[in-house]
Amino acid sequence: MLISDGTHRNQPAIQRAKPEKHNVSEAIYPVYLNRVASCLPDVNQALRLCLGTTATGAEFGAVSALSINHDCSRLLCGFAKGQITMWDLANGKLLRTITDAHPPGTAILHVKFTDDPTLAICNDSGGSVFELAFRRVMGMRSCDSRCLFSGSKGEVCCIEPLHTPPDLRDHPITPYSLLAMGSLTKILVIGLKPSLKVWMTFPYNKVCPRLNSISLFPLSFSSMNCQSVANQAPDWQHLGVPEAQNMDLANFSWWISSRTLVLVNSQEQLQVVDRPSQEVLDQLDLEQVQLVYNSRHFKSLATGGNVSEALALVGEKACYESVCSYAGQILYLGTKSAHIMTLRNWRERVDFLLRQERFGEALALAWSFHEGTAKAVVGLYGDPGKRRGVVADKMVEILILFVERSLKRCPDQGKIQVLEQHFQEVVPVVVDYCLLLQRSDLLFEQLYSRLVENVVSRGMFLEALESYIISQRLAHLTTPIMKDLLAHYHGNGLMDRLERLIVHLDVTSLDMQQVVQMCWENHLYDAMIYVFNRGMNDYITPLEQLLYQYHHHYLIYYVLADKPKCVSSTDEQVVIGNKLLVYISCSLAGRAYPLGDIPEDLVPQVKNKVFDFLIRLHSETSEEEEVFPFIRTLLHFDTREFLNVLALTFEDFRNDKQALEYQQRIVDILLKVMVDNPDFTPSQVGGLFTFLARQMAKPDNTLFVNRKLFDQVLEFLCCPDDDSRHTERQQVLLELLHVGGVVQFDEGSLLALAEKAEFYQICEFLYEKQHLYEKIIDCYLRDNLRKVEVFSYIHNLLSMPGYSPAEKQNVWDKSLQHIQELVALDPSRSADLVTCHFSEHVQPILSQLEVRAPDGSLSLMTEQYGHSEATSYLLEKKGDAHGAFTVLLTVRPHPHHCSDIGLESSLDDIIALCQRNSQNLNQQQREVLWFPLLEAMMAPQKLLRGPNTNHTSEALKELTMKVLNAMSSFIPLPDIIQRILQDPVYGKGKLSEIQGLILGMLDTFNYEQTLLETTTSLLNHDLHWSLAHLRASVTRGLVPRQDTCNICLLQYRRRHDPPEEIVIFSCGHLYHCQCLQAKDCGSGSGSERPQQWSCFKCSSNQGGRGGAMADQRRARSTSLAQVGGDPLVFERLPVSLFVEATLDPQQAQSWDHLRCLYHGPSRVGPTANPHR
Repeated sequence: MLISDGTHRNQPAIQRAKPEKHNVSEAIYPVYLNRVASCLPDVNQALRLCLGTTATGAEFGAVSALSINHDCSRLLCGFAKGQITMWDLANGKLLRTITDAHPPGTAILHVKFTDDPTLAICNDSGGSVFELAFRRVMGMRSCDSRCLFSGSKGEVCCIEPLHTPPDLRDHPITPYSLLAMGSLTKILVIGLKPSLKVWMTFPYNKVCPRLNSISLFPLSFSSMNCQSVANQAPDWQHLGVPEAQNMDLANFSWWISSRTLVLVNSQEQLQVVDRPSQEVLDQLDLEQVQLVYNSRHFKSLATGGNVSEALALVGEKACYESVCSYAGQILYLGTKSAHIMTLRNWRERVDFLLRQERFGEALALAWSFHEGTAKAVVGLYGDPGKRRGVVADKMVEILILFVERSLKRCPDQGKIQVLEQHFQEVVPVVVDYCLLLQRSDLLFEQLYSRLVENVVSRGMFLEALESYIISQRLAHLTTPIMKDLLAHYHGNGLMDRLERLIVHLDVTSLDMQQVVQMCWENHLYDAMIYVFNRGMNDYITPLEQLLYQYHHHYLIYYVLADKPKCVSSTDEQVVIGNKLLVYISCSLAGRAYPLGDIPEDLVPQVKNKVFDFLIRLHSETSEEEEVFPFIRTLLHFDTREFLNVLALTFEDFRNDKQALEYQQRIVDILLKVMVDNPDFTPSQVGGLFTFLARQMAKPDNTLFVNRKLFDQVLEFLCCPDDDSRHTERQQVLLELLHVGGVVQFDEGSLLALAEKAEFYQICEFLYEKQHLYEKIIDCYLRDNLRKVEVFSYIHNLLSMPGYSPAEKQNVWDKSLQHIQELVALDPSRSADLVTCHFSEHVQPILSQLEVRAPDGSLSLMTEQYGHSEATSYLLEKKGDAHGAFTVLLTVRPHPHHCSDIGLESSLDDIIALCQRNSQNLNQQQREVLWFPLLEAMMAPQKLLRGPNTNHTSEALKELTMKVLNAMSSFIPLPDIIQRILQDPVYGKGKLSEIQGLILGMLDTFNYEQTLLETTTSLLNHDLHWSLAHLRASVTRGLVPRQDTCNICLLQYRRRHDPPEEIVIFSCGHLYHCQCLQAKDCGSGSGSERPQQWSCFKCSSNQGGRGGAMADQRRARSTSLAQVGGDPLVFERLPVSLFVEATLDPQQAQSWDHLRCLYHGPSRVGPTANPHR
């Protein structure tokens, strides 16, 4: 804020001069110039006083410091040449001229009044600090000076006394008259009264590294509340030392309030900082102000510049006397004008946002004022309650204005999404702040009456209430709002959300009839229960209605299913059944459903009513149904969960006599309903007796159950004639025994029944209780589902502590008796078991197994006696190629002994093993097998150093080359080269070092590539020749020489017998199939057609020509028949012709390979099946 350029007006008798210093107190603004004393304009910028003349300026120099006392009656002026004057501000009279208060030849940098009007402090350019005590004796004014700090110990460049606010003048700290001094190296806090005392020393550190920021500390100290200062050393962080973001840029700081600090950096940028949060609230540029600096006085130019370089550097941009704070304002003195920086009060800040129509931000800012969390607050006075009231009234005005503006600016046309987006920015904000202010009257009356005019805003308003209702921030709605809420949610199908709302609302705000009817129509069972419980104190009607709904859905599904015995619960039944169980559990436990608690005076009454309902003999609607329909229904729905509900309820029945009677009554009903009832499964019946066993096992049990019922259930579960649900019945009985039901049975008869029913887990339970652990092995071996667990059981029992030596010995002996059965079950785990616990009896065990011992046992033996080759062989036979490889690799001779003949032999064995098994492995498994071998040969080369190792290195490289040549047939060449180059031995050397390896691999690759191309060419040529001759033979027609069979001499066309097949050969002879079979001229027997035929006549003619030539011709004839001259077989009636043409194995393999290569339509399609 620009006050004026009044420093250039009203000066007819004063030479115009450049302003340098000012101070402020109430309505007086003294501005002192470099050539005159000072001039004092008032608030209207009219010149009120002009102190001193040009002669004074010529004598004393420019005014360098100034201070006004608390009551604005005195003014102290310090000059550049070291003099100090005191003026009476009432009449402008000079009262004192002090010339001997400090050493001559130094300028006055600071002069400060304390709270004591007779005491002041001054600081000169020599870095010293002096106390000025003003006296008046016999009408004579005098001044006594005392040195508080000598500049020889470190120059002080800033001082600030502690000014106590008027309302804290009685504080205990006030009489000490504290003073803060900032030197070039530290900050001192001293007390002037009653005697000089150093209160605290604060040296500069990393937090405050630069000297130009020392004004932070004394100023913050001076502006802090005196209650923060005690006789002990104060906490400077607590006193308001902010952590400036750039301490090297922060030159000076001033306090507007105890929480707000103003910083000015070296670039003349002003920052308003909130002290507690260290947040920069605002930032301004002061370049246009053209601040006045008092650097010349820090350099003491008027007295010859006799100051230290450090002090001159500190005062380079010193503006201590050009900026001051008063009453929440910061005043800046510029070269041409003075400026006032003041914070807007809270109303102005809010109105500024409202003028820009930023209603959301305005409300947020106002709420921060309401809660006391706002920063740099100005204009809020009084106690906190009064402040909140004022801000709340302003927020109400903003809310009303916000709604009015939103309705006026609502889009008249467009998509519904546009309207929703428009009101989404308004309605939730309005609802939130109304509820924060606890002004539901404003929300439901004045604001809702305006929003209801628009359909979209009304719906959004009603839905915006949902989150507040569920979070219990809004429990009561007015009748019109409630009516509109129900209609809106019902009309939009939001029934689930409506149910959640109803159970959180106050019942008094609900229309009972409307809500209950809506709940029944839309199956809102939770809301219905809530209304009946809270509104009518009725806990039984919801049970009746839910059970009715459950039976209603059951009957509908029963009719539609047309298979009553196969009917299962529908989804709706499951929902109702679960709600019934939870509701009953809550009611019996004293908790309200779905949330809250039942009033304490109603808890016993509710429990009794619920129990009376459950144990009703018949329902009120029908007496033809079975007895106890409600308990029966719940048991059928979920037996286990219903029993769990009863178990939780029984926990609270210990001291209630009537409740104990209910407990016994319910147990009797359960037994009557479930025992000997085929409608319940063994699992359900077992669950009942498990529940009873748990209850009866409690120390304070009062239940009575006939033991014969347990025996009856035991016989039912252990019935050997019933094979259905064998596992289920065993698990039920096992659970019953675990919860203490074993005390209800005779263990001997129970064991006999369990063995008879093949309940081996029950037998294990009983044997373990009797410490007959060896018999448990038989249980595992007989149980088909748990056979493999016998190994773990034997191992754990023999390994774990807690068992006696005799018990372990019995198990050990039992295991040896069944060793053959164990080996047959799992040879590998049997071998592990023998190795761990029977290592001293390997030979007897192998003798017992005789020659039928599997590879696992032999492997165990070979490992024990160190036969690594045999172990590897057995592992390979077993299919564990990697294990066999590991065994051979582990026992190979060390590569350093390459002269050892066994190294090369061992390497050959390993390579042969890898080659044999690589055919059956995928690429990844091959790499796992080959690369460790390559690494095993390359790793020792890393350790070879020196000239004596050349021979060894070359030998190892030869062996490595041998491995590479072997593995190149199974591992891609790029992978091998990459692995070699990654090895430190080859990767860090020159190319010549690995040239031999790579060239050898490339030679192998070229040879194999040439071999593959030649083989492929030959195979393709042979395949082409074979297929061409095959096609020619198959497609060539055969003409018989005669129409009679050459064996029976009957014409095949004149036979009137049933149709039979005929065979014609490429030689022209024709036969009946039966005739050829009679002469044994075909391979094959029985009813199968022979795969190959031979001509009877041709064979008979050549029969006398023995020797190799006949065999060669016969072979040639057979081959020809297979290629193109195979017999043609005819059926007489109906006549059908087919050719039996077969390929030899090599040709068939080539044919399959060709079809794979040329998959799809082929020009050799007629030969795709040479048998047709």
